[in-house]
Amino acid sequence: MATLPKLDLGLPTYDSLFSTEEERQDASAEKVTTIPIDKITDFKGHPFHVTMDEDMAKLIDSIKENNMLMPALVRPKEDGTYEMISGHRRKFALSQLGRKEMNVIVRNLDDDQATILMVDSNIQRENIYPSERGYAYKMRLEAMKHQGKKVDIDVSDVGIEYDKPTSAQLGRKPEAADLLGEQLGMSRNQIKRFIRLTYLVEPLQKMVDGRHENEIKIAFNPAVELSYLTESEQYDLANAIVENQRTPSLAQCQEFKRLSHDGELTTEFIDDTLSEEKPNQREKLSFQMKEIDQYFPKDFTPGKKKDLMIHLLENWAKKRAREQER
Repeated sequence: MATLPKLDLGLPTYDSLFSTEEERQDASAEKVTTIPIDKITDFKGHPFHVTMDEDMAKLIDSIKENNMLMPALVRPKEDGTYEMISGHRRKFALSQLGRKEMNVIVRNLDDDQATILMVDSNIQRENIYPSERGYAYKMRLEAMKHQGKKVDIDVSDVGIEYDKPTSAQLGRKPEAADLLGEQLGMSRNQIKRFIRLTYLVEPLQKMVDGRHENEIKIAFNPAVELSYLTESEQYDLANAIVENQRTPSLAQCQEFKRLSHDGELTTEFIDDTLSEEKPNQREKLSFQMKEIDQYFPKDFTPGKKKDLMIHLLENWAKKRAREQER
C-alpha cells in the first residue's frame, strides 16, 4: 500500500505548543561559548595595532583580577577555526596571562557585515593612531559599497576637494560617506583626509602616528599633502627627515606635492629644503622675568632691564676676548 505524503498545514509543532515564550527566545539567543585561543585568527587586514602599552597593561591587570567581563565576537571559518571580529586586545591580554581559552559569541557574518562590525567596535576607542583611522574608514566604506550602498568617495583613488558643498547644500540625498561622517561626528572631507594617510609609506605613517623609532612626529595636515608623492619620493623624504632630524612644514609639503605632480621633485631639492632651519625649529631661550627681578632696582622698566643685560653681556664678551689674547 502506497504511503501518502505528509501535508504541511502550517500548524505549530508539539514542542512549540508546550514551550514558553522565554524558552523559545532563549533557544534563538546567541550563546557565550569557550573556545581555544589558538583556534582564533586575527581579522584579515585588521587595521588597529595591538601593542603592549599602558592601556594594555591596565587591561591585563583587569582581566587578571576580574576575568574577561565581555565575550569576544568571532565568526566561523570553513576549516573549523574562527576569525576575530571584536576582541583582538582581549585575546592578546589573555595570551600574556598564559590563558588558553576565551569566551566568545559565534556569529555567522559575511565579509562586509564582519568588516563593518570590526570597524565599529574599535573606532570609538580613545587612543587610535591617525593611520589606523584611515584604514578603518577605507575598509568600512568599501564594505558599504559591496552591500549596494552608493559610496561617493572612491576609496581606490581618494582626492580631496576643499570647501566642497555638503549634501544638504547640493540638495542631494546623503550618501555612504556622508552617513558615516554623521555617525562619527566629522565631515565627509575629513574622512577623505584620513583615508589619504593609507597612501603613505610605512616610515611616514609611523611618523604621523608618533610611533617612529627616532621619535619623529609629522603633523596631520602636512602628512595628507605628502600622501600625494610617489612611493620612491616618500622614501627619499623619510630618509632625509631622519638624516636632518627635521620635518617639513605644511608650506614645504605643499611645494613637494606641486613639484611631484609636475614630475620635478628631486632628492636634491628635498635635502636642500630640509637642511634649511625653520623658524619654529631655531633654538630659543626663554625665562620668566620674576626669575631675575631680584637683581634689578624696583623702578627699572622691562626696557631698562633688557638694555642692562645686553650691556653686561657685551662687557663680558670683551673681557673674555682679552683673556683669550693673553
